[in-house]
Parts: sequence; structure tokens; C-alpha cells
Amino acid sequence: MPNQILSRREALARTGLFAGASLLGGSLGANAAEPGTTAPGTAASFRFCLNLATIRGHKLGIVKEVDIAARAGYQGIEPWVDTIADFTRAGGKLGDLRRQITDAGLTVEGAIAFPEWIVDDEDRRAKAMERAKREMDLVSQIGAKRFAAPPAGGTNLPKLDVLKVAERYRALLELGEQFGLVAEFELWGFSQNFHRLGECVWVAMETGHPKACVLADVFHLYKGGSDWRGFRLLGPDTVPVIHMNDYPADPPRERINDSFRVHPGRGTAPLPEILRALTAHGGTKVLSLELFNNDYYKQDALEVAKAGLAGMKAQAEKALA
Repeated sequence: MPNQILSRREALARTGLFAGASLLGGSLGANAAEPGTTAPGTAASFRFCLNLATIRGHKLGIVKEVDIAARAGYQGIEPWVDTIADFTRAGGKLGDLRRQITDAGLTVEGAIAFPEWIVDDEDRRAKAMERAKREMDLVSQIGAKRFAAPPAGGTNLPKLDVLKVAERYRALLELGEQFGLVAEFELWGFSQNFHRLGECVWVAMETGHPKACVLADVFHLYKGGSDWRGFRLLGPDTVPVIHMNDYPADPPRERINDSFRVHPGRGTAPLPEILRALTAHGGTKVLSLELFNNDYYKQDALEVAKAGLAGMKAQAEKALA
């Protein structure tokens, strides 16, 4: 590149000093989404997404949930597969739903499902893969980009073999490719299998698959005991999506559960620090609000969605300041 001055980062990368980041991140994950909020002078940016669990307790149905996400100002959604299935059973057409989502200016950043792809039992795993195939087909028809793959069925002991899990995750990734989807290995902090960030990254690395990635969650990082500073060791594509939320100081970690999640900025989570570490190597991150708060389910759904978006944007601005 004659007459071009390299940035310090580019120069370091060329000398191999960023090799670790390349190994852990550059070869893992799907392509980044188009930018959302970007701070001047930084390569990092965010897209703001509503995981529809946040208003799931209002029992509105997928059509009204999409409408609320759009009216609240989100850029994307993460629907739950069972809600989409309810829509089709009631006579809804997936093509119509996809048009509604597109016309509202939204993207389907991922879909939430729970097939037991991870288990040792071969019969259960085979049934789980058939279920995953049906559900991937369903969500692909509304334009989904990703498919959550939590350790469902592997929550309790005994411990699962990491290399076997990597093989199973790769099989799920390959299945997803048939539908244009990326399966995301999701961290569950309450699980006795794969409740730590490092364990999930290890599995993703061992698949050898170019689109292997990890779906993180602020609450689950805390519940599982992972230090947010671990994000600094990862590259821009390792964690394309993080579920955003906050948590109170009480109850303590060992007793807290999903119902205590609150809007970003209303708890004790070090959210700007988490986001800063997550974006240390640049790239676009999807920040997806995921709450299961019974008090919020009693409030107006649109106001809940708006408050969550405002909280995420405030924390993102702090992170990129």
C-alpha cells in the first residue's frame, strides 16, 4: 500500500502481536451486521434488538410483539420459536409475517429455541436434531440470521465431554447452513455444563467451523461466575450478540434467578465496562434486551420496550465515550 500510513493497530496486526485475537475471534463467528450506533473514532458499533421474552408475559402474539418493537424504535428482534409456531397454528402465513417485519424496518437477528442437541443419549439427540431442522426451517422463512443453541438437556450433571460437545455443535452449525442460519452456542449461567464463558469459547474453537460463535448474556455471565474481562481476549466475531439486562445486588449470586433481571442501568452490573471489553477489537455487536421480569409484564408493553431501549442506549454511549 504505497503512500498509505498504517494505523498502530494495523501495524501491530502485521507484526503478529494481534495473533491471539485473530485466533480466538477472527476465525469464529458470522459476518457483522450493518452499524447501528457508532462512536466517533472507534471501530465498534451496536445494533439494538428486542428479545421478545421481554414482553412475552403480556401474551400479545408475534404480530403485536413485532409492532411494539418497531414503535419502540428497535432495529431488530429475537422471537421465540413457540410464538411463531402458535402464529402458524392459528392460520398465520410466514410470508405475511416476514413482510410485516421487513416493512417495519426490523431484522430478525436470531430466534430462541431449545432442542436438546447437546445430550449424550443418541436417540434424544437424533430427535433434537430433527426438531432443530423443523424449527430452523420455520425461522428461516421470516428471515432469521441466527439460531440460539443453549445447553438444553445438559443443565444437570454428569459433566459432558467438551470435544464431543464440539462435534455436536459443529453438526448443528452444518444443519443451520442448509437454512442460511448461524447456530450460536449459548452460555447458561445456571447450568452445570457450560456456564462459563471460557468453556463456551473452547467448544466453539474446537468445532473448526468458520461461523462458530457464542451467545452471551449479562445475567448469565454473573450467574455462572465469568469475569467480563475475558471478552478482551476474544476477536470481533466471537460474540456477535449479547443479551442485555441488569441485576440487583440482592439476592446474592447463588440465589438469584431470571425473574430478577431489570432494565440496563437499574442494577449493579458493570455494563459500560462489559461493552467496552466486548468491543475492544472492534466489530458490530447486537445488543438484545432479554428480561423475564414479572413486574414488567404487568406494565404497558410498549413502555417496557421503550425503557429497555433507552437503558441500553445510555450504557452503550457510556461504553463508547
